[in-house]
Order: sequence, then C-alpha cells, then structure tokens
Amino acid sequence: MNAQLEKQLKAAKMAAREMMTLDTTDKNDALEAISDALLEHQQDILTANAIDLKNAKENGITDAMYDRLTLDEKRIAALSASVKSLISLDDPVGEVIREIDRPNGLKIVQVRVPMGVYGIIYEARPNVTVDIAALCLKSGNCCVLKGGKEAIMTNKALMDIMLEAIAGIIPEGVLSLIENNDHEIVNELIHANDYLDVVVPRGGAGLIQFVVKNATVPVIETGAGICHLYVDKDADLSMALEIAKNAKLQRPSVCNAIETILIHKNVYEEFLPPLREAFSKVKIYGDERTCEVIKAEEATERNYATEYDDYIVNIKIVDDVNEAIDHIYKYSTKHSESIITNNQATANLFMNALDSACVYHNASTRFSDGGEFGFGAELGISTQKLHARGPLGLREMCSFKYKIEGNGQIRE
Repeated sequence: MNAQLEKQLKAAKMAAREMMTLDTTDKNDALEAISDALLEHQQDILTANAIDLKNAKENGITDAMYDRLTLDEKRIAALSASVKSLISLDDPVGEVIREIDRPNGLKIVQVRVPMGVYGIIYEARPNVTVDIAALCLKSGNCCVLKGGKEAIMTNKALMDIMLEAIAGIIPEGVLSLIENNDHEIVNELIHANDYLDVVVPRGGAGLIQFVVKNATVPVIETGAGICHLYVDKDADLSMALEIAKNAKLQRPSVCNAIETILIHKNVYEEFLPPLREAFSKVKIYGDERTCEVIKAEEATERNYATEYDDYIVNIKIVDDVNEAIDHIYKYSTKHSESIITNNQATANLFMNALDSACVYHNASTRFSDGGEFGFGAELGISTQKLHARGPLGLREMCSFKYKIEGNGQIRE
C-alpha cells in the first residue's frame, strides 16, 4: 500500500476510537469554526477554484461539469450555512433506539454509534469535501476523502482551511484528503479492510460500478440517477411544465435531475410544443410520436439507459400510468421518480408500485437532497436497500450496538 495513504488510514482508525466518546459540544464547536473559516478564507478558496476551472476548461470539460466544479461567493456562503445548520440538529451518537426488559432481569438498550471510518470517492464537486467532513464530525465518524483530479486545488484549500479551524478541538486524523491522483490509490482504498468500515462512491455510473464490483470494503451504493418525470392525462400542464423545467434545467449535472420525461398519449400534442420552447438549449431524443410533433432525434434503448448529467433529455409517449411504471422499472436506477397528476388514485398507484428510493407527486425530483429533507446535508443518496435508502443524513451514517445491564445473571 502507498505509504502516505496507509499513514492517513492509520491516523483515521486511531481517531475513530476517540470520536466515539467525543462530547457534542466539541463537535458543534468544530462545526462553528469550520463555518466561520470558510467565509474568512473565501478568497483563498476562489483563487484555488480558479486554477481548477482554468485547467478544466483547457481539458474540454462539459458546461454541466464546469458548473459542478465551480464555487463562487454564493456557493461558499451556502456551504458555510450548511455546516452551521448541523449544529442545531440532534447528535445521533448515543441515541436510544429501543429498550428491552427481559424476564431474567437483563436490561438491553440499543443505541446509535458511529460507523467508524468512511472512505469517500467522488468526482468534480468540491462542495462534497465540506459537506461530508461536516457530517462525519457531527455523527462521530472519521473520513478519508478522495476527490477527482479536476478539483484537486479547491479540495486542498478547503481541507487546509477545515483542519486549521478544528485544530485543538477535534482529534488529529479525523479528516484527511488523498492528494495523490494515481488511479491505483482508489484500488488500494477500496481494499483497505483493516482501516475502513465503509466506502461510498459519489459520481457517475462508471465510478460507482467500479467500486461496487471491485471493493472488498463494504460499500454504500449512491448516486447514479436515471430519474423520470411522468406527465399524466390528468395533469395540470402548466404545473408539469414548471416542474419539468426545474427538474432538468436548474442544475442538470446532479444526480436528482431528470433524464426522461414520459407523457400520456392524451396530452402530448398539447404539452410538447411549450416544453420544446422551454427546453431550447436542451438536446432532445424522442420516440416516433414525439418526433412527429417537435424537433428531436430518435431515441434508442441506449438513450433511455443513460445518465446524461447534461442538457440532454429523452421523451417517450405512453398509453397509461402502467406503461410509465413498466418503463421506469426497466431503465430506472431506483433514485427518484415523479408523477404530475390531479388524480389521487393514479398518484397512489404510481407512488406505491415503484421501488425507487424517492417517489414524488406533483413536485420536482430536485428535492432528493439531504438539505431539502432537513438533514443538514447528505453523505449521498443511497439507491440500495441494505442499511439505508435515499438521502443519507446523520442517523443513516451511524450503526448501532447493544448495551446490556445485568446483576449477576448467567445462562442456564
């Protein structure tokens, strides 16, 4: 194993023992210090980010990914506020989940405890560096972060600022950033069973599937988002248009943006023209009926199975809600889906029948987000079923153990 990586992992493993008993006040003091430091060192962050943006532009990064990489004063302020919002949230560590009094006098208490050490592998989103560090601090966990090379200067600046802010408050080794961009480092990280308790990949489908298929450390699968919007025959079409615009155009590079719009056959001729106008900068792939009404390229199976993270969308006309559900089951990554309808029975069918982590009625999929769910921020959005699903907040970042009190009981 790379010597520097092993040093970081060992430090995190030792720090995890101290974090299990760290007082909530110390955690909150560290979060306050980080929140303030981000604003105080705003110019340092922007200077580092400008270097990353320059290099990204020279390397031909897409507009959507460029946006994902960008930090400005508004986004730094939002990061600072996000960190500070965790202070008011309950500390999950030590929370009693249930109590059991046994006939033999044993008292069993199930309590929430930190997971331990997280290994986080993510791509060009420097805000993730701060969000995950703050969540780990509050939930009593340590984290070793491996960001994408596109954001290396920004990530280094953010980590340096956070480490300086928490020095003397939080044990050393709790937060660390892997600065080595060698691809082999990722492979070593996902096999570091002696040091890591869990690995979380955040990024495109390629990264996520590589980690899922190759890691020996337990993995929480997150992020890949082929999300769908279904416009029903009983939809308020003006509402549907606004939701479609928000779900695709507000920030197309994120995992909760929609990739496919399904439209009921009774309303597509009315709905498509204003949608095409609103999506003027979006490349559209459509089925035969779509292409007859608006300018679009013919959609293929590959289109429906692609997470674009860009100004690209698929459109398909369906006969009814059941066909919409069938299509979603075939292509969805079980992230987020939404139905627009004023028919409650149809909405109930859609919401109950689908197996995705987040299912919406008359709302944008863009709300699949830890901050929007009231979690302060999120580790990621889990699309699997074991351990936790949907946005992973403080409680979902913990495990549990049983504390058993006795007075001399022995088992017969």
